[in-house]
Amino acid sequence: MPDNLIERALGWPLKLIAGIDEAGRGPWAGPVVSAVVVLNEKNIPDGLNDSKKISEKKRLSLYSSIYNLHSVGVGISSIEEIDRMNVLQATFLSMSRAITDLNFQPDHVLVDGNLDPGLNVKTKCIIKGDSISISIAAASVVAKVTRDNLMLKLDKEFPNYNWKKNKGYGTAEHRKALELYGPCKYHRKSFSPINKMLGFN
Repeated sequence: MPDNLIERALGWPLKLIAGIDEAGRGPWAGPVVSAVVVLNEKNIPDGLNDSKKISEKKRLSLYSSIYNLHSVGVGISSIEEIDRMNVLQATFLSMSRAITDLNFQPDHVLVDGNLDPGLNVKTKCIIKGDSISISIAAASVVAKVTRDNLMLKLDKEFPNYNWKKNKGYGTAEHRKALELYGPCKYHRKSFSPINKMLGFN
């Protein structure tokens, strides 16, 4: 389970230590979402973990607690931005937007992964950070729930792809729907097999 050892080594809670994570780099459809969280040490939610390792019910409960009791920022990069600049750069852009949305500058940011997104703030990259740092774990929950909710809205507009279930990921069901109906405006045209279906590759 994640803990707060890295945060405390950097001076938390006296210093503002933020965790940041993204959701949606891999799917064939929908935006990429990043979230940044600065935790209040007096109200740490029980059961914080990598969002992929906990149930949807637990994620929703944690999401509510994090938003109500802690400092949160969210940033989104659109399908158009993903196609124009590539998904990694769009992810970094969404992280920058999340920091802006936080409305204050943290003293240090803990980033999930090994790539520095260039946030103009002291940054520490942590591989598998959402399983190590409670701040990154909290950010992973907010990012995933936010993106899942966006995909539920898009599913209502384009129900043929069943995004309410697959969230835009390249499942066999999603691939079959693409073969039947073709891509829609929310598919990432720079991604294979979307690119191939459009005849660009």
